[in-house]
Amino acid sequence: MLHRLTSILATGLIVICLLTACNQRKAESKEEQIRVDATETPDDRDTANSIQGNVSLTQLSTIPSNVVLTGLPAHRLVPVYKNKAASKAARDSYSSSGYSYDNDATESERWEHFMPGVDILYGYNLLNIAHYNLQTEKLNTLFTKPGLIKTLYYPSLNQDSLNLKPINRNYYLVSVYDEDTNGDTLINRKDMRRFYHFDSTGVVKTQMIPADYSVMRSQYDSQNDIMYLFARQDADKNGKVDTKEPTHIFWFSLKTPQQAKRLY
Repeated sequence: MLHRLTSILATGLIVICLLTACNQRKAESKEEQIRVDATETPDDRDTANSIQGNVSLTQLSTIPSNVVLTGLPAHRLVPVYKNKAASKAARDSYSSSGYSYDNDATESERWEHFMPGVDILYGYNLLNIAHYNLQTEKLNTLFTKPGLIKTLYYPSLNQDSLNLKPINRNYYLVSVYDEDTNGDTLINRKDMRRFYHFDSTGVVKTQMIPADYSVMRSQYDSQNDIMYLFARQDADKNGKVDTKEPTHIFWFSLKTPQQAKRLY
């Protein structure tokens, strides 16, 4: 009888553990996504991630982390995270001078993406980047609506060189999921991933590759100081990333970034 009772208790514990693990997995799967409320008006969505006098997102619980020092003395950045995940985001975010790679890249790929003059911030539950100018005392955000920022490239604080010559950057590059492209009411990694260039003020924005492409990864060419972007085309126009769709390569100069040109 005692043996049978022990067996029942053990079985019960196993079931509880399995249910707990399942719930944790479900929670984790929802961690990196933002629900778009169908009852919101277009105006509500446009102002959901706006900055009015200080860092505040009226429709989401958010928190700023640290002040990011850039190589432009008057320009400072503030990453804005989802509040409930801010502590984890601050731990997981990683800033590194010179090494430019995505979180999904392998160890060998990381060495291929060296970019002098650039520091990197990797996002997890990172909704926006606030830009502050110490000279004008003006604050603005890079994006007007919340998104999921994958990677932020910004001017390195420390002086860097390329081919023994000092090199300085005066712009920002951002890889981001900023639109519910597949129409499932969520913004997450199932949507198209955009790539933008911002001027030093964080106001003038340029989409580097056509809107019907989703950025997959990047590669740096040190001989020419250019960046290659590998992107998958949304050939069927359904707003989803499909591995069967064609992959193309674009490039742009890091000296004078403009809209990327197609190489392949």
